[in-house]
Amino acid sequence: MTQTSVALALAGFSFMLTVIWGAPLLRILRHFKVGETIRLEGPERHFAKLGTPTMGGVMIVLPVTLVTVLLNAASLVGPMELLGNSVLLPLGVLIVYAAIGAIDDWEGLRGRHRGEGMRARTKLALQLVVAFVASFGLYHFLDAPHLYLPSFHIEFKVGVWYIPIAMFIIVATSNAVNLTDGLDGLAGLIAATAFVAYGGIAILQGQIFLARFCFTLVGALFGFLWFNVHPAQLFMGDTGSLSLGAVLAVVALMTGQWAVLPVIAIIPVSNTLSVMIQVGYFQLTKRLYGEGRRVFRMTPLHHHFELSGWSETQVVQRFWLISLMAAMVGVALAVS
Repeated sequence: MTQTSVALALAGFSFMLTVIWGAPLLRILRHFKVGETIRLEGPERHFAKLGTPTMGGVMIVLPVTLVTVLLNAASLVGPMELLGNSVLLPLGVLIVYAAIGAIDDWEGLRGRHRGEGMRARTKLALQLVVAFVASFGLYHFLDAPHLYLPSFHIEFKVGVWYIPIAMFIIVATSNAVNLTDGLDGLAGLIAATAFVAYGGIAILQGQIFLARFCFTLVGALFGFLWFNVHPAQLFMGDTGSLSLGAVLAVVALMTGQWAVLPVIAIIPVSNTLSVMIQVGYFQLTKRLYGEGRRVFRMTPLHHHFELSGWSETQVVQRFWLISLMAAMVGVALAVS
C-alpha cells in the first residue's frame, strides 16, 4: 500500500472506532448529567441546547491515542524512535491539553465557579507550561524546521527565539479553536479540514508518521461529527477544542509550514480577531464617549452572522466553504 492509502485507511478505522464507542459515551455523559451551560447574552435559539452533553472531546482523544500507540508500537522499537518519528510529541500535547480542557469543563459544571469554569489565569498558566515543554522538545529533540516560505524561496532560522514563538503559536491556536467551538459542527469541520491540509503537506514532505497521525485525527473528528452536526447530540467542550487547537499548532510547527497556519486556520483566526477588535473598540469608545460601542453585533464572529439573520446551518456551511478554499490556498503556498 502507498503511504497515502495507509493514512486514509487509518482515517477510516479511526472513524469507525469513534462512531462505535460514541453511543456508549453519550449514554454515560447523560447518566452523569454532564450538560452544557448556555451564555445568557447569546442568541436566544441556543437556549434549546441547554443540558446537551459536553466534554465530547474525549470521544476524539481516546481513539486517536489508541490507534496511534498501537500502530507505532507495532512498527517501531523504542520511545526515542517514536519521538524521532513525530509521534509522541503531538500525541502528548493532545492528551495534556485535553486534560486541561476537561478540568475546565468539569469546573464549569460541578466546580465552585459553576458556569464559568477554571480561572482564566490558571488555565493560561497551564497552557503556557505545556507549550513550553512542547516547544523545547521541538527545538532540541526533534530538530524541527524553523520557518519555510517555499513560494518566496525564503527560510528563516530564528535560533532560540523559536521557543517563545512556538509557545505563542500553540497557545494562540488552542484558544482560537476554542473560540470557534460555538455552533453545531463548526469547530469539528474546521479542525478536520486543517488536519487534512497539514496531513497532505506532511506526506509531500516525507513525514509519514506525522501524516498518519493527522489522518487518524481526521477520522476521529468525522466520527465525532456524527453526533455533533446540527442538531448536536454532543458538544466537544474545552476538552476537545483546546487540545485540537494546540495539536494543530504543533503539527504546523513540525512541518515547518507555520507561516501558512493563519491561512489554513482562517476561521479560528478571524474569530479571535473579531473578539480582539470588539473588546478593544469597546474599551476605547468607553474612554472617549463614556459608553462602550461595538463593531459586531456579538463575538466571536459566527454569532454576529447568526444575529444578522443567517441560520446556524448557513453559518457553519459557509464558514466551512471558506475554510476549504483557504486550506487549498495554504497547501498551494506550502508546497509550490
